[in-house]
Amino acid sequence: MHLSELNVVNFKNIEDASVSLAEKVNCFLGNNGAGKTTMLDAIYYLAFCKSFFNPIDSQNIRHDHEFFVIDGKFVLDGEEERIFCGLKRNEKKRFKRNQKEYSRLADHIGVIPLVMIAPSDGELIREGSDVRRKFMDGIISQYNKGYLDTLLQYNRVLAQRNALLKHQWIEGKFDSTSLDVFDEQLSGLGNDIHAERVKFLEGYLPIFSNFYQLISGGAEQVSIQYGSQLSEKPLLALLKEARKGDYRAQYSTQGIHKDDLEFTIGNYPMKKFGSQGQKKSFVTALRLAQFDYLKELKQRKPILLLDDIFDKLDDSRVAALMKLVSEDHFGQIFITDANLHRVPDLFKDENVPLKKFRVDQGLIEEL
Repeated sequence: MHLSELNVVNFKNIEDASVSLAEKVNCFLGNNGAGKTTMLDAIYYLAFCKSFFNPIDSQNIRHDHEFFVIDGKFVLDGEEERIFCGLKRNEKKRFKRNQKEYSRLADHIGVIPLVMIAPSDGELIREGSDVRRKFMDGIISQYNKGYLDTLLQYNRVLAQRNALLKHQWIEGKFDSTSLDVFDEQLSGLGNDIHAERVKFLEGYLPIFSNFYQLISGGAEQVSIQYGSQLSEKPLLALLKEARKGDYRAQYSTQGIHKDDLEFTIGNYPMKKFGSQGQKKSFVTALRLAQFDYLKELKQRKPILLLDDIFDKLDDSRVAALMKLVSEDHFGQIFITDANLHRVPDLFKDENVPLKKFRVDQGLIEEL
């Protein structure tokens, strides 16, 4: 699987760009703010129906313009697939596969398996548990469409339960029995989600550990622990026990929406004790493991986007990473860098098909 052609119009700071792409390595090179990352985000849009960086679609339209268009030609299993995304201000986003418009964007997730590694991945370590849950859910949803539907249903029921709790608090009348229907629904949905997350992590963790050791040269021991209230007892029991506390809090304090991943280095929290290089290696290994996990389940190599990967990685870790991505283990790769020569020089002895594009103030030129 690969992207052979990409056309972008009025997307962020790219006014009009059309590029023909190499099957293996494609480099977008230029100064910061020139539009390199925008090109990667356009590819991400075609896989996930949204931006990696900004979930508000209208804010991705180029300033002083009324629409954006992203159009890509993919080759999947020898067949051409045309994916189109268009948005006009104050109108519904349109997403098409081979000129047929989707009625539900969720139906497209997983068609184009893709993994992006970006500086903002550091949020997986720095930020709250919701970021790490989204990381898990984003991977599982690419190979299990039923999981995404279950997650959406869970969130709808959770919002309804929270609204009821808030209403009861405002009215000053706690009614435990009125929560029964919501608790029953949340229990079934939450147990299914928890079971799928457990199954995912069992297969994912060994792959992650292997990648971290390859990138770091075996210099440190790292681990991931899955924390969930459902590991202690069934969700229905948790919800019933928490009802009075939930009433006072005016929201649901128990459930899979509280799950988290704990990242450690040498049995200490990575967030507090990891160096910048160790943290960058950690999140890079998280993403590369995501690649391998999806590749095995989807039976095709995801597209790999590497945005500014040289930030905070020392030379030895960069060399280890480039050795990994240059192997046939990976498929099509897109890399951004402010240095015009670094990436091409790293690949010059690898004999892989490579294209270089200079990006300057939103203009794309093949070198």
